[in-house]
Amino acid sequence: MAKVKVNRIVSVTDPVTGMPAKQIELVQVRDARPQDFGGEEARVIQSIVNQLQNMGFIPQFREIAFAKLTMVLTEMEYDMLGLRLDVNEVYELEIKNGSLTFKKYMEGT
Repeated sequence: MAKVKVNRIVSVTDPVTGMPAKQIELVQVRDARPQDFGGEEARVIQSIVNQLQNMGFIPQFREIAFAKLTMVLTEMEYDMLGLRLDVNEVYELEIKNGSLTFKKYMEGT
């Protein structure tokens, strides 16, 4: 199971039928939590990095996103999906036995 976020939804025209369609881009999301390497030196360095991030000199990385899936669905296929995907919404994507299953991601579950 992967945690995916809707990165972009674009209205397109199906090249075969000429009918309206949606291109949906999903990215896999992973938490970018710093790893604890232990040791006093690592804690000092992490403290310095945190201070620089808080001052805005280094961007804060909350999550790392990797391209996972891009779908082009006709309006009818999108309706058959039975799920309204919204940009920046996070879903659990399960790939099992030749099927894709989307469930809305609930924090802490």
